[in-house]
Amino acid sequence: MDKARVMRRWATVAALLAVVVVTLGAWTRLVDAGLGCPDWPGCYGFLIVPQDEARIAIAEARFPDSPVDVAKGWPEMIHRYAAALLGLVVFGLAGYAARHRRTGLPVKLAMFIAVFILLQGAFGMWTVTLKLWPQVVALHLLGGFTTLTLLALLRLRVGRLVSAAAGGPPRGWRLEASPLPADRLRVRLARLRPWLYGGLVLVAGQIALGAWTAANYAAVACLDLPTCQGQWWPEMDFRHGFDITQAVGPNYLGGQLAAAGRVAIHVSHRLGALVVVVYWLALLTILWRQLPLAVIRQAAAVVAALVVAQVALGLLNIALYLPLGIAVAHNAGGAALLVAVVWLLWRVYGVQQATAVSEPHRFREVTQEVTV
Repeated sequence: MDKARVMRRWATVAALLAVVVVTLGAWTRLVDAGLGCPDWPGCYGFLIVPQDEARIAIAEARFPDSPVDVAKGWPEMIHRYAAALLGLVVFGLAGYAARHRRTGLPVKLAMFIAVFILLQGAFGMWTVTLKLWPQVVALHLLGGFTTLTLLALLRLRVGRLVSAAAGGPPRGWRLEASPLPADRLRVRLARLRPWLYGGLVLVAGQIALGAWTAANYAAVACLDLPTCQGQWWPEMDFRHGFDITQAVGPNYLGGQLAAAGRVAIHVSHRLGALVVVVYWLALLTILWRQLPLAVIRQAAAVVAALVVAQVALGLLNIALYLPLGIAVAHNAGGAALLVAVVWLLWRVYGVQQATAVSEPHRFREVTQEVTV
Protein backbone atom coordinates (compact mmCIF):
# COMPACT_ATOMS: atom_id res chain seq x y z
CA MET A 1 0.00 0.00 0.00
CA ASP A 2 1.92 3.01 -1.30
CA LYS A 3 -0.06 5.58 0.69
CA ALA A 4 0.54 3.73 3.95
CA ARG A 5 4.24 3.48 3.14
CA VAL A 6 4.40 7.23 2.53
CA MET A 7 2.63 7.95 5.79
CA ARG A 8 4.83 5.51 7.69
CA ARG A 9 7.91 7.28 6.37
CA TRP A 10 6.64 10.69 7.43
CA ALA A 11 5.39 9.39 10.78
CA THR A 12 8.94 8.18 11.41
CA VAL A 13 10.28 11.62 10.48
CA ALA A 14 7.77 13.27 12.81
CA ALA A 15 8.68 10.96 15.71
CA LEU A 16 12.39 11.67 15.23
CA LEU A 17 11.66 15.40 15.09
CA ALA A 18 9.70 15.07 18.32
CA VAL A 19 12.78 13.52 19.93
CA VAL A 20 14.80 16.54 18.80
CA VAL A 21 12.18 18.99 20.11
CA VAL A 22 11.94 17.28 23.50
CA THR A 23 15.72 17.24 23.81
CA LEU A 24 16.02 20.89 22.78
CA GLY A 25 13.33 21.79 25.30
CA ALA A 26 15.35 20.16 28.07
CA TRP A 27 18.51 21.92 26.91
CA THR A 28 16.72 25.29 26.84
CA ARG A 29 15.40 24.82 30.36
CA LEU A 30 18.70 23.57 31.78
CA VAL A 31 20.72 26.52 30.45
CA ASP A 32 18.10 28.86 31.99
CA ALA A 33 17.08 30.13 28.57
CA GLY A 34 13.33 29.69 28.99
CA LEU A 35 12.93 33.47 29.02
CA GLY A 36 15.77 34.15 26.59
CA CYS A 37 13.12 35.80 24.44
CA PRO A 38 10.44 37.59 26.52
CA ASP A 39 7.80 37.50 23.78
CA TRP A 40 6.28 34.83 21.55
CA PRO A 41 6.56 33.62 18.80
CA GLY A 42 9.32 36.06 17.89
CA CYS A 43 12.28 37.26 19.90
CA TYR A 44 12.00 40.89 21.00
CA GLY A 45 9.72 41.36 18.01
CA PHE A 46 12.20 39.87 15.53
CA LEU A 47 12.16 36.52 13.74
CA ILE A 48 15.68 35.80 14.94
CA VAL A 49 17.63 36.78 18.04
CA PRO A 50 18.78 40.42 17.72
CA GLN A 51 22.57 40.54 17.57
CA ASP A 52 23.77 43.82 16.06
CA GLU A 53 23.82 46.98 18.16
CA ALA A 54 20.92 48.64 16.35
CA ARG A 55 18.54 45.73 16.81
CA ILE A 56 19.62 45.17 20.40
CA ALA A 57 18.84 48.82 21.13
CA ILE A 58 15.38 48.43 19.58
CA ALA A 59 14.80 45.18 21.48
CA GLU A 60 15.74 46.67 24.84
CA ALA A 61 13.56 49.69 24.16
CA ARG A 62 10.63 47.34 23.55
CA PHE A 63 11.37 45.23 26.64
CA PRO A 64 13.27 47.43 29.11
CA ASP A 65 12.94 44.83 31.88
CA SER A 66 14.51 42.08 29.76
CA PRO A 67 18.05 42.90 28.59
CA VAL A 68 19.12 41.01 25.49
CA ASP A 69 21.29 37.96 26.17
CA VAL A 70 22.15 36.41 22.83
CA ALA A 71 23.48 33.25 24.47
CA LYS A 72 20.09 32.71 26.12
CA GLY A 73 18.01 33.79 23.15
CA TRP A 74 19.35 31.27 20.65
CA PRO A 75 18.51 28.09 22.60
CA GLU A 76 14.95 29.35 22.99
CA MET A 77 14.56 30.25 19.31
CA ILE A 78 16.18 27.03 18.05
CA HIS A 79 13.69 25.12 20.17
CA ARG A 80 10.84 27.15 18.65
CA TYR A 81 12.06 26.64 15.09
CA ALA A 82 12.25 22.87 15.62
CA ALA A 83 8.80 22.82 17.24
CA ALA A 84 7.34 24.79 14.33
CA LEU A 85 8.85 22.34 11.84
CA LEU A 86 7.38 19.44 13.82
CA GLY A 87 3.99 21.14 13.74
CA LEU A 88 4.13 21.49 9.96
CA VAL A 89 4.99 17.81 9.53
CA VAL A 90 2.17 16.75 11.88
CA PHE A 91 -0.37 18.93 10.07
CA GLY A 92 0.82 17.41 6.81
CA LEU A 93 0.31 13.92 8.22
CA ALA A 94 -3.19 14.79 9.40
CA GLY A 95 -4.10 16.27 6.03
CA TYR A 96 -2.67 13.28 4.17
CA ALA A 97 -4.58 10.83 6.36
CA ALA A 98 -7.82 12.78 5.91
CA ARG A 99 -7.37 12.97 2.16
CA HIS A 100 -6.80 9.21 1.89
CA ARG A 101 -9.14 8.10 4.67
CA ARG A 102 -10.71 5.42 2.46
CA THR A 103 -7.43 3.52 2.39
CA GLY A 104 -7.73 2.79 6.11
CA LEU A 105 -5.13 5.28 7.37
CA PRO A 106 -5.58 6.19 11.07
CA VAL A 107 -7.30 9.53 10.48
CA LYS A 108 -8.60 10.01 14.03
CA LEU A 109 -5.22 9.50 15.64
CA ALA A 110 -3.49 11.78 13.13
CA MET A 111 -6.09 14.50 13.62
CA PHE A 112 -5.89 14.17 17.40
CA ILE A 113 -2.11 14.62 17.28
CA ALA A 114 -2.56 17.73 15.12
CA VAL A 115 -4.99 19.24 17.63
CA PHE A 116 -2.69 18.26 20.48
CA ILE A 117 0.21 20.02 18.74
CA LEU A 118 -1.85 23.22 18.70
CA LEU A 119 -2.46 22.86 22.43
CA GLN A 120 1.22 22.18 22.99
CA GLY A 121 2.06 25.33 21.05
CA ALA A 122 -0.28 27.30 23.29
CA PHE A 123 1.50 25.94 26.35
CA GLY A 124 4.80 26.94 24.78
CA MET A 125 3.49 30.49 24.46
CA TRP A 126 2.17 30.53 28.03
CA THR A 127 5.50 29.23 29.30
CA VAL A 128 7.01 32.52 28.14
CA THR A 129 4.15 34.96 28.70
CA LEU A 130 3.47 33.63 32.22
CA LYS A 131 7.19 33.77 33.04
CA LEU A 132 7.84 30.06 33.57
CA TRP A 133 4.81 29.52 35.78
CA PRO A 134 5.55 26.01 37.13
CA GLN A 135 2.11 24.58 36.37
CA VAL A 136 2.45 25.50 32.69
CA VAL A 137 6.10 24.47 32.44
CA ALA A 138 5.33 21.02 33.85
CA LEU A 139 2.34 20.53 31.55
CA HIS A 140 4.37 21.71 28.56
CA LEU A 141 7.07 19.15 29.33
CA LEU A 142 4.47 16.40 29.73
CA GLY A 143 2.88 17.51 26.48
CA GLY A 144 6.17 17.03 24.66
CA PHE A 145 6.49 13.48 25.97
CA THR A 146 2.87 12.79 25.05
CA THR A 147 3.38 14.11 21.52
CA LEU A 148 6.37 11.84 21.00
CA THR A 149 4.49 8.81 22.34
CA LEU A 150 1.47 9.47 20.14
CA LEU A 151 3.68 9.82 17.06
CA ALA A 152 5.42 6.55 17.90
CA LEU A 153 2.01 4.90 18.20
CA LEU A 154 0.97 6.40 14.86
CA ARG A 155 4.07 4.97 13.26
CA LEU A 156 3.29 1.52 14.70
CA ARG A 157 -0.31 1.63 13.49
CA VAL A 158 0.61 2.69 9.97
CA GLY A 159 3.32 0.04 9.92
CA ARG A 160 0.65 -2.55 10.64
CA LEU A 161 -1.25 -1.38 7.54
CA VAL A 162 1.87 -1.71 5.41
CA SER A 163 2.44 -5.26 6.64
CA ALA A 164 -1.21 -6.18 6.11
CA ALA A 165 -1.02 -4.94 2.53
CA ALA A 166 2.03 -7.14 2.02
CA GLY A 167 0.02 -10.15 3.13
CA GLY A 168 1.11 -10.63 6.73
CA PRO A 169 1.16 -9.20 10.24
CA PRO A 170 3.76 -6.63 11.34
CA ARG A 171 7.19 -7.90 12.19
CA GLY A 172 7.12 -8.66 15.89
CA TRP A 173 3.59 -10.05 15.60
CA ARG A 174 4.55 -13.11 13.53
CA LEU A 175 4.21 -16.12 15.76
CA GLU A 176 5.07 -19.61 14.67
CA ALA A 177 6.99 -21.34 17.56
CA SER A 178 6.46 -21.41 21.27
CA PRO A 179 6.93 -24.04 23.96
CA LEU A 180 3.42 -23.13 25.10
CA PRO A 181 0.06 -23.98 23.53
CA ALA A 182 -1.78 -20.94 22.22
CA ASP A 183 -4.60 -21.20 24.75
CA ARG A 184 -2.19 -21.18 27.71
CA LEU A 185 -0.29 -18.27 26.21
CA ARG A 186 -3.53 -16.31 25.87
CA VAL A 187 -4.28 -16.85 29.56
CA ARG A 188 -0.84 -15.61 30.59
CA LEU A 189 -1.11 -12.57 28.35
CA ALA A 190 -4.51 -11.71 29.80
CA ARG A 191 -3.10 -11.90 33.33
CA LEU A 192 0.00 -9.83 32.64
CA ARG A 193 -1.46 -7.12 30.45
CA PRO A 194 -3.18 -5.16 33.30
CA TRP A 195 0.11 -5.15 35.19
CA LEU A 196 1.82 -3.70 32.14
CA TYR A 197 -0.75 -0.92 31.98
CA GLY A 198 -0.13 -0.34 35.68
CA GLY A 199 3.56 -0.01 34.89
CA LEU A 200 2.74 2.50 32.16
CA VAL A 201 0.81 4.59 34.68
CA LEU A 202 3.74 4.44 37.11
CA VAL A 203 6.19 5.59 34.43
CA ALA A 204 3.86 8.44 33.45
CA GLY A 205 3.53 9.42 37.10
CA GLN A 206 7.28 9.41 37.59
CA ILE A 207 7.71 11.56 34.49
CA ALA A 208 5.15 13.98 35.94
CA LEU A 209 7.19 14.13 39.17
CA GLY A 210 10.28 14.80 37.08
CA ALA A 211 8.47 17.58 35.24
CA TRP A 212 7.41 19.16 38.53
CA THR A 213 10.98 18.81 39.83
CA ALA A 214 12.33 20.60 36.76
CA ALA A 215 9.64 23.30 36.75
CA ASN A 216 10.42 24.20 40.37
CA TYR A 217 14.22 23.92 40.07
CA ALA A 218 14.34 21.17 42.69
CA ALA A 219 16.84 18.89 40.94
CA VAL A 220 19.72 20.04 43.16
CA ALA A 221 17.72 20.31 46.39
CA CYS A 222 19.58 17.20 47.59
CA LEU A 223 23.26 16.90 46.76
CA ASP A 224 24.18 13.68 48.56
CA LEU A 225 23.35 9.99 48.17
CA PRO A 226 21.56 8.00 49.41
CA THR A 227 20.62 10.58 52.04
CA CYS A 228 19.41 14.12 51.43
CA GLN A 229 21.27 16.93 53.17
CA GLY A 230 22.87 14.32 55.39
CA GLN A 231 19.55 12.93 56.62
CA TRP A 232 17.34 10.01 55.63
CA TRP A 233 14.25 12.15 56.17
CA PRO A 234 15.22 15.84 55.98
CA GLU A 235 12.97 18.77 56.73
CA MET A 236 10.28 18.81 54.03
CA ASP A 237 7.10 20.74 53.32
CA PHE A 238 4.97 18.68 50.94
CA ARG A 239 2.05 21.12 50.98
CA HIS A 240 4.34 23.93 49.90
CA GLY A 241 6.26 21.79 47.42
CA PHE A 242 3.14 20.51 45.67
CA ASP A 243 1.18 23.75 45.77
CA ILE A 244 -0.47 23.88 42.35
CA THR A 245 -2.00 27.29 43.08
CA GLN A 246 1.23 29.29 42.81
CA ALA A 247 0.33 32.78 41.68
CA VAL A 248 0.64 34.07 38.13
CA GLY A 249 2.84 37.13 37.86
CA PRO A 250 6.27 36.56 39.44
CA ASN A 251 9.24 35.58 37.33
CA TYR A 252 9.75 31.89 38.14
CA LEU A 253 13.20 31.61 36.55
CA GLY A 254 15.22 29.83 39.22
CA GLY A 255 12.09 28.93 41.16
CA GLN A 256 10.17 30.62 43.97
CA LEU A 257 9.71 27.75 46.43
CA ALA A 258 11.40 27.64 49.81
CA ALA A 259 14.06 25.00 50.44
CA ALA A 260 11.75 22.66 52.37
CA GLY A 261 9.31 22.60 49.47
CA ARG A 262 12.01 21.81 46.92
CA VAL A 263 13.41 19.05 49.11
CA ALA A 264 9.92 17.52 49.34
CA ILE A 265 9.67 17.48 45.54
CA HIS A 266 13.15 16.02 45.10
CA VAL A 267 12.64 13.27 47.68
CA SER A 268 9.27 12.41 46.11
CA HIS A 269 10.99 12.01 42.75
CA ARG A 270 13.60 9.72 44.31
CA LEU A 271 10.97 7.59 46.03
CA GLY A 272 8.96 7.44 42.82
CA ALA A 273 12.03 6.21 40.97
CA LEU A 274 12.48 3.47 43.56
CA VAL A 275 8.89 2.32 43.11
CA VAL A 276 9.20 2.31 39.31
CA VAL A 277 12.48 0.36 39.38
CA VAL A 278 11.24 -2.31 41.78
CA TYR A 279 7.91 -2.67 39.99
CA TRP A 280 9.33 -2.88 36.49
CA LEU A 281 12.27 -5.15 37.22
CA ALA A 282 9.94 -7.56 39.03
CA LEU A 283 7.36 -7.39 36.24
CA LEU A 284 9.95 -7.86 33.50
CA THR A 285 11.38 -10.88 35.33
CA ILE A 286 7.91 -12.44 35.47
CA LEU A 287 7.30 -11.50 31.84
CA TRP A 288 10.56 -13.16 30.78
CA ARG A 289 9.64 -16.39 32.54
CA GLN A 290 5.96 -16.50 31.66
CA LEU A 291 6.19 -15.48 27.99
CA PRO A 292 9.06 -17.37 26.31
CA LEU A 293 8.73 -15.46 23.04
CA ALA A 294 11.57 -13.56 21.43
CA VAL A 295 9.31 -10.73 20.26
CA ILE A 296 8.27 -10.07 23.87
CA ARG A 297 11.69 -10.64 25.40
CA GLN A 298 13.36 -8.25 22.97
CA ALA A 299 11.04 -5.42 23.95
CA ALA A 300 11.30 -6.34 27.64
CA ALA A 301 15.09 -6.19 27.44
CA VAL A 302 14.93 -2.69 25.96
CA VAL A 303 12.63 -1.51 28.76
CA ALA A 304 14.91 -3.07 31.39
CA ALA A 305 17.99 -1.41 29.88
CA LEU A 306 16.27 1.98 29.85
CA VAL A 307 15.12 1.62 33.46
CA VAL A 308 18.68 0.88 34.56
CA ALA A 309 20.06 3.71 32.40
CA GLN A 310 17.59 6.19 33.88
CA VAL A 311 18.60 5.25 37.40
CA ALA A 312 22.28 5.63 36.51
CA LEU A 313 21.71 9.03 34.88
CA GLY A 314 19.65 10.22 37.82
CA LEU A 315 22.38 9.23 40.27
CA LEU A 316 25.02 10.93 38.13
CA ASN A 317 22.94 14.10 38.04
CA ILE A 318 23.13 14.28 41.82
CA ALA A 319 26.72 13.11 42.21
CA LEU A 320 28.07 15.51 39.56
CA TYR A 321 25.76 18.45 40.39
CA LEU A 322 23.50 18.35 37.35
CA PRO A 323 25.96 18.44 34.42
CA LEU A 324 24.24 19.65 31.26
CA GLY A 325 24.87 16.62 29.05
CA ILE A 326 23.76 14.08 31.65
CA ALA A 327 20.73 16.14 32.64
CA VAL A 328 19.60 16.38 29.01
CA ALA A 329 20.20 12.65 28.56
CA HIS A 330 18.11 11.93 31.68
CA ASN A 331 15.24 13.91 30.19
CA ALA A 332 15.55 12.14 26.84
CA GLY A 333 15.81 8.80 28.64
CA GLY A 334 12.48 9.39 30.33
CA ALA A 335 10.87 9.95 26.96
CA ALA A 336 12.57 6.85 25.55
CA LEU A 337 11.35 4.75 28.48
CA LEU A 338 7.77 5.90 27.97
CA VAL A 339 7.91 5.04 24.26
CA ALA A 340 9.55 1.67 25.01
CA VAL A 341 6.78 0.73 27.44
CA VAL A 342 4.17 1.58 24.80
CA TRP A 343 6.15 -0.49 22.28
CA LEU A 344 6.17 -3.44 24.70
CA LEU A 345 2.41 -3.14 25.16
CA TRP A 346 2.03 -2.99 21.39
CA ARG A 347 3.91 -6.26 21.01
CA VAL A 348 1.89 -7.91 23.77
CA TYR A 349 -1.26 -6.79 21.98
CA GLY A 350 0.11 -8.21 18.74
CA VAL A 351 0.81 -11.58 20.34
CA GLN A 352 -2.74 -11.62 21.70
CA GLN A 353 -4.08 -10.94 18.22
CA ALA A 354 -1.92 -13.70 16.77
CA THR A 355 -2.98 -16.28 19.35
CA ALA A 356 -6.64 -15.33 18.92
CA VAL A 357 -6.57 -16.51 15.31
CA SER A 358 -4.14 -19.39 15.74
CA GLU A 359 -5.05 -23.02 16.10
CA PRO A 360 -4.95 -24.34 19.68
CA HIS A 361 -1.76 -26.28 19.11
CA ARG A 362 1.90 -25.41 19.32
CA PHE A 363 3.08 -22.76 16.92
CA ARG A 364 6.44 -21.49 15.77
CA GLU A 365 7.79 -17.99 16.04
CA VAL A 366 9.91 -16.14 13.56
CA THR A 367 12.56 -14.90 15.96
CA GLN A 368 15.04 -13.52 13.49
CA GLU A 369 12.87 -10.53 12.57
CA VAL A 370 12.97 -7.61 14.94
CA THR A 371 11.26 -4.26 14.58
CA VAL A 372 11.35 -1.08 16.56
